[in-house]
This record gives sequence, structure tokens and C-alpha cells, in this order.
Amino acid sequence: MKIAIIGAGAMGSLFGARLAPLCDVWLVDAWEEHIQAIQRNGVQLTNLDGSTERVAVYATTDPTTVGGGVDWAIIFVKSHQTAQAAVWAAPMLKADGLALTMQNGLGNLEVMADVLGAERCVQGVTSHGATLLGPGQVRHAGAAATYLATRPAIAERVQRIAELFTRAGFETHLSDNLDSLLWGKLIINVGINALTAILRVRNGVLAEVAPARALMDAAVDEAVAVARARGITLPYVDARARTREVAVATAANRSSMLADVLRGFPTEIEVINGAIVREGARLGVATPVNQTLVQLVQALEATYAQRVA
Repeated sequence: MKIAIIGAGAMGSLFGARLAPLCDVWLVDAWEEHIQAIQRNGVQLTNLDGSTERVAVYATTDPTTVGGGVDWAIIFVKSHQTAQAAVWAAPMLKADGLALTMQNGLGNLEVMADVLGAERCVQGVTSHGATLLGPGQVRHAGAAATYLATRPAIAERVQRIAELFTRAGFETHLSDNLDSLLWGKLIINVGINALTAILRVRNGVLAEVAPARALMDAAVDEAVAVARARGITLPYVDARARTREVAVATAANRSSMLADVLRGFPTEIEVINGAIVREGARLGVATPVNQTLVQLVQALEATYAQRVA
């Protein structure tokens, strides 16, 4: 099986390192320093138990280098790069090749479908966590199940990649309806990502500091109200408690949004908290806390150049 992972950030590098010993894997990313480090030394992976290993993986900044014959293009880029990633994936994929998104937030599948066609796109949800430690270096920061959407026309192909993921150490299950899990992950990200970016703290601080915890709870409550208005049944009973559990379990992690802010990069605020605000407006559910979080992160992005050291 030939796999192209488009977006070799923390999650892309983790999946690439775990899958490379089992199949033909290419990492594709525009970050030259990172790709050059992988080309020289492989992905330097720190495992959950603290052990380290170097894994050789094909890596490139030029998507044409991958060539054709790709069975699966796995999309891990930031949401604002999804359309470009789909354009890159199109000439790589075999006639029956599929593109899988396991990105944060809502709307990425639809963006991919606009480029590739809905019949070639697959939704996934993973709760694994990873942190980039530097160019070519990634730490596996948390493990949980991965879920892939399936349908009769592609069931055999999805089953094969699910089995490959499981062999690589990513426990994977199939589902014909991922809405519950997709929203379950979204709501946790709503509670954690923006606040860690604004406060510039690691995840665990949100559960420890009372004012931060109150804001996290308020953002989560609004997201739950929107999910209920949409008719979504969440995969947990108490969203506040589940979000706090994740913050504690990943206490040492820097969220992806915090990492973006620290590097002066665009964030995914629009597809996380912004998605809650848009759906709330459509459904008549007030979301003032999430609206404020969106505006604060947008203000951070707009003032990167004026930041006081």
C-alpha cells in the first residue's frame, strides 16, 4: 500500500513514523527545515513510554516527487490549507484511491469533496495526541481510539487501512456515522485550544486554575447547546467533566493552537470555536463566550508583528 501524508506536523509525523515500517509512506509538507531533517535523520519519535527511535520515511516539499499510484492520501494540514492539500492529492491518487481527513474542526471533508469529489473522500476522527519537539522530532503525547467512516462502495478499502492503522499501534474502528465522535472531539477542542493559545499555557493549567476552568466550562456549555440543537448525541454524558479529563490527561501538552500562536502562524479558530458560533447563529443558540474567544484569537493573529516581547 502506498500512502501520502499531506501535512507533516505533529500528527502527520506521528502517523508517518508508525506507518512507514509497514508500507510505502511519503510525508509532504512545505516546512523545508522539518523535511530536510527527516530526509537526513528520519523522524525522531519519542514514544509514550519515553523511549526514542529514528524511523526512515520518504519526505518532500514537492508533491510531484511522490508520483502517482497512491492508495490513500491522509490529510493532516491546518484547515486553511485543506483545499491546497486536496489539489496536491488529486494527481497522486490511483483511480480508486481515497483521501482521508483526520483534521481538527468542522468543514474539511466538504472542502476536500469540492476538489476531489465526495465519493473519493473519507472522514476520520483520532484522539491521539502529538507534539513537535523541533524539526524532524515528534513526541507521541496521548493515545486513544481512531474511527473511520465507511460506506458500502468503499468498505473493503476502509477495512484494509483500518487494519493497517491497528498494526501500526493506532487502535481503529469503523463507523457508518461519525457525527457523534466528530462533535465529541470538536467540543473538547472548543474548551481547550483557544484558551491555551490566549493564555499561553499548557493544557493542564486550564483544569488547575479556577478562572480558566470557568471559561473552559462556559465555552463547552455553549458548544453542547449547539450540538443538542443539531440533534447530535455526544459520546459522553458530561462534556465539562470530559474536557477537564482530557486537559489533565494531556497536562504537559501544548495545544496545536498554542503552537500556532507561539510560531506566529494562522490558527484553526474558524473551524473550531468559529464553527460553534456559526452553527449557533444558524440554529438560534447564543454563543457569546465562543464569539469572544474567536475575536481574541483573531486579534492575536492580526497583531503578531506588533507583539511586545
